Amino acid sequence: MLNHIYIRDFAIIDEQELDLDAGMSVLTGETGAGKSILLDAIGLTLGDRADNANIRAGAERAEIIAGFDISDCDAARAWLREHDLDAGDECQLRRVVTREGRSRAWINGRPATLQSLRELGETLIDIHGQHEHQSLLRREIQRALLDAYAGHQDQCREVAELYQRWRALDDEYRRLREAAQDRHDRLELLQFQVRELDELGLQSDEIARLDAEHHRLANAGSLLETCSNGVRLLYDAEQGAVRDQLTHLLGELTPLADVDERLREAISMLDEALIDIEEASDTLRRFCDGLELDPSRLQWVEERLGRIHDLARKHHVDATELPALHERLREELDSLDHADERLEALRNDRHETEQAWRAAATRLGDARRKAARRLNKAVTATLQQLGMQGAQLDVVVESAADALPARHGLDSIEYRIATNPGQPARPLARIASGGELSRIGLAIQVELAASSQIPTLIYDEVDSGIGGGVAEIVGRLLRELGESHQVLCVTHLPQVAAQAHHHLVVSKDNAGKQTRTRVDALTADQRAEELARMLGGMEITERSRAHAREMLERAKKAS
Repeated sequence: MLNHIYIRDFAIIDEQELDLDAGMSVLTGETGAGKSILLDAIGLTLGDRADNANIRAGAERAEIIAGFDISDCDAARAWLREHDLDAGDECQLRRVVTREGRSRAWINGRPATLQSLRELGETLIDIHGQHEHQSLLRREIQRALLDAYAGHQDQCREVAELYQRWRALDDEYRRLREAAQDRHDRLELLQFQVRELDELGLQSDEIARLDAEHHRLANAGSLLETCSNGVRLLYDAEQGAVRDQLTHLLGELTPLADVDERLREAISMLDEALIDIEEASDTLRRFCDGLELDPSRLQWVEERLGRIHDLARKHHVDATELPALHERLREELDSLDHADERLEALRNDRHETEQAWRAAATRLGDARRKAARRLNKAVTATLQQLGMQGAQLDVVVESAADALPARHGLDSIEYRIATNPGQPARPLARIASGGELSRIGLAIQVELAASSQIPTLIYDEVDSGIGGGVAEIVGRLLRELGESHQVLCVTHLPQVAAQAHHHLVVSKDNAGKQTRTRVDALTADQRAEELARMLGGMEITERSRAHAREMLERAKKAS
C-alpha cells in the first residue's frame, strides 16, 4: 500500500510530507483548495506525463517521492525482481520535473523510464476519475471491465495470440494469391534473368581477380622492359654492372681491414649487399622468364569485365552486387515455381489456426457468459443499496459463429439496464441519466475492486451526482473495500467522509505574497468540525456539529 508521500514545489505546495494508513481515507476541503493536487502528484510517480507548468512559481524543479509497503503485493514484488530492482518489502518511486521541461524518474534509487513507472504503477495503484463512468457507454470498455472482473487475462491473451498468428498467415496468403495473377509474366522474366546470370557464372571474388589480371596484362610490356633493364644493370652488363663494381670494391677494401679494424663493419655490410643484389637479379630474371605478352588473354579479360559491367548496369546494381542479386532472383524464381505448394500449405495453416482461434474464442465466450451472470447479480444487488430500487443490470454476451477472427474473440458485449421493474433492459446510452450512470459505474467499480489484487484504490469524486442516504451507502461500500484494500477517496459529501477510517483535509493559506496548499490528518474532534463545515457551509452551528458527531458515531457502529 501507499504509506508515505513527499511533495516539494509542486503546483501550490511548497513542501509536504504525508503518511497514509491502511483502510479508507478521505480527502476533503473547500472548493479550490487543491484536493486534486495530491492525486496529480501521485499520478506523476506512476508515469503520468509531466508539465513544467505544475512547478511552483519561483522554483526550478518539482519533486515527488512515493513510498510503498509491498509485503502483500506479489505482482509488484515479481516485477521488481524481474527488473533487478528488488528492495525487500519496500518500494520507492521518485519523479523530478525541471523548469526546462526535463523529467527524470527513479525506482528504488535507480534511474527508470516512464514506461517502467507505468508498468510497476499498474500493480500498485488503481485510480478512478470522477468522469470515468462515461466510458461505460463504450462497448470496448464494457468488454474490458467484464474480462477484468472475471480474471480472463490468460484466455484473452490466448485468443489474441491465435488471432495474430491467423492474421499473419492470412496476409501472406492474400499476397501470394494476388501475386499469382501476374505470376506468369514475372516467372518468364525471372527465368530469363536467372539463366543470363547462370551463363555469366560470376564468382564472388572474380571481379577483384579480373581487375588485377587486367592491370597486369595491360602493363606487361613496361614490366618486362623495366625488369630486364634491372637484371642487366645489376648483373649482366659487360661493363659497369653493380655486382662487378661491388666485387671490385670489396677486393680493394678487404686487405685494408688489417690496417684498420673499423673497416670490417663496412666490409660485412657490402658482403650482405652483394648477396642481396645477386638474389634480386635472380628474382627479376625469373619474373621476366615467367612474364608473357598475351594480347589474346588481355582481350578476353577486357571482354569478360565488359560483360559483367553491362549486366550490372542492366540490373541497376554495382558489379560486385551481381552474385547476391543472382541468389535473390533464384530464390524468388524457386518461390514462384513452388507458389502453388506454398499457397496450399498457407491455406491449410490458416484454416487450422482459425479453428484453434474459434475453439479458444468459444471457450472465452462461455466463460464471459458465466461471469456476466455473476456480475449482473452482484451489481444489481449493489444498485438496490444505491437507491435504484428494482433496477437490474443485464450484461449481454452475443456471439457470431461465422464472424471473422478478431483480437477480442467472437463476442459482442453490451451492458443494458432496466431502471424500473417490468421494463425491458435497454442499452445504457439510451436509458441511464447522468446520476443513474454514475451509480451504475460506481457499483461496477466496487465489484471490480473487490476482486482486484491491486492494493491501493483511489477514487476522485466518483460520488458526483449522488446525495442524501445514497451517499451514506456509497461511503459504506467504500469503507467495506477499505477492509481488504487501501482506499483513498476525494469527496465533497459528508455522508461519504463520515464512513472513512482516516480523514485528511486540504487547506489553502493565502498569507504573504504566495498561496500555499497543505494536507493535514485530522483528529476525531477536527473530523467533526470538518464534517460540520461540509454539512453547513461557511456558517458552522452547534446543530451541524452535533449532526457531524452523530454521523461519525453511526459509521463506527455500522462497522
